[in-house]
Amino acid sequence: MSLSWLHIAIIFFFIQGMILFAVIPFLLSHLLAPKVKAKDLRMPYECGMVPYGSAWVKFGINYYFYALLFLAFDVDVLYLFPVATYYSESAGYVAFIKLLIFILILFASVLYFWKKGVFSWPKKIKM
Repeated sequence: MSLSWLHIAIIFFFIQGMILFAVIPFLLSHLLAPKVKAKDLRMPYECGMVPYGSAWVKFGINYYFYALLFLAFDVDVLYLFPVATYYSESAGYVAFIKLLIFILILFASVLYFWKKGVFSWPKKIKM
């Protein structure tokens, strides 16, 4: 593949766009931002009250476990939107059967997690 003027122009405009939309706003915000070094701005919460305790609160592993489960099922449900738009234009039952298989696998995973006791909130997870 040879490098033509079109390729060079695309690369040039890509670099120019990166400079224009990434580097310049970063430099302008660094140069024009107010330089206030007040003690209250360094606090974890600027609500007018002195915070009690530490800003670094440790969440239990249960929270992260449920967050990962939510993300997994949320991404699976996001796959249903393009399928739903395609399904109205498809002919026959092939798209419906594929969608049914996908939903059955999703439902089977929910039943599996339920049977394993994932959806019950334990006080502590023993490792």
